[in-house]
Amino acid sequence: MGEKTTSTIDHIGMMWYLLADALGWVIMRATTRKARLGRVAIVSQLVRVGVQSIFIVSLVSGAIGLILSLQMAGPLDQLGQRGLIPSIVGVAVFRELGPLIAAVVMVGFAGAAIAAEIGTMVVNEEIEALEAHALNPVRFLVVPRIIATVISMGCLGVIADIVAVGASALLCKVVFRIGYVTFWNNVDAYVDGADVLTGLFKAFIFGGLIGLIACGNGLKVTGGAAGVGRATTNTVVESIVAIIICSLIFTVIFYSLGII
Repeated sequence: MGEKTTSTIDHIGMMWYLLADALGWVIMRATTRKARLGRVAIVSQLVRVGVQSIFIVSLVSGAIGLILSLQMAGPLDQLGQRGLIPSIVGVAVFRELGPLIAAVVMVGFAGAAIAAEIGTMVVNEEIEALEAHALNPVRFLVVPRIIATVISMGCLGVIADIVAVGASALLCKVVFRIGYVTFWNNVDAYVDGADVLTGLFKAFIFGGLIGLIACGNGLKVTGGAAGVGRATTNTVVESIVAIIICSLIFTVIFYSLGII
C-alpha cells in the first residue's frame, strides 16, 4: 500500500514537472521567439488528433442527444411538461455533456495513440537519439501534441454541442411534434453565454489533460512492447478519471460563484 501511494505521488509529480517544462517552452516562444516549436508538427498533430476525430465525436454526440430526448419524454409527459425537453437538453449539453463526450472519445481515439507513439520512440531509443543531438524531447515531441489536443478539444467541444442539440431538435420535430423555432426559442431562453463559455473552458482544460497524461505515460515506458501496452492502458484510465474529477471540481467552483 505504501509503495502504491509513493508511486502515485511520484507519477503525479512527474506530470506537474512535465507540464511546467512544456509551459516554459510555450512562454519562451511567445515572449522571446527564440524557441521554435515546429509549426508543421503542430498542424500535423491537429489533423491527426482533431480532424480525424470529428466523425466519431459527431456520431457519439448525436446519439447522446437522441438518448436524452427519448429518456426525458416519459417523465416529462407525466408532468405535462414535454416542452421542457429542449431546455434540459440544451443546458445539459452546453454545460457538461458536450465537452465531456468529446473528451472521452478523444482519449480512446487520440490519447492512447499518442502514448503508444511516444512509448515506441522510447523503446526504439529515438528519445535518446534526440538528446544525443542536443534536441529537447519535450520541446519537439510533447509541446506540439499538447497544443494540438488543447485546440482540437476546444473545436470538438463546440461540434459535440451543436450535433447533440441538433439531433435532439430533429427528434423533437419528427417524434414529439415540437417545431424547430419553438425548440430553439426554448434553448435560447434557458442557455446563456455563461453556459457556453464554461463548457468551452472545460473543453480546453480536458484537452490539456489528455495531451499531458498521454505524453507523460509515453515517456515513462520501460520493458519493451509490454511497457507500451501498459502506458496505453494507463493513459486511457488516468485520462478518464482526471477528466471526470476535473469536471466535478470546476462544476462546484462555477456553482459556488453563481456562474451556473
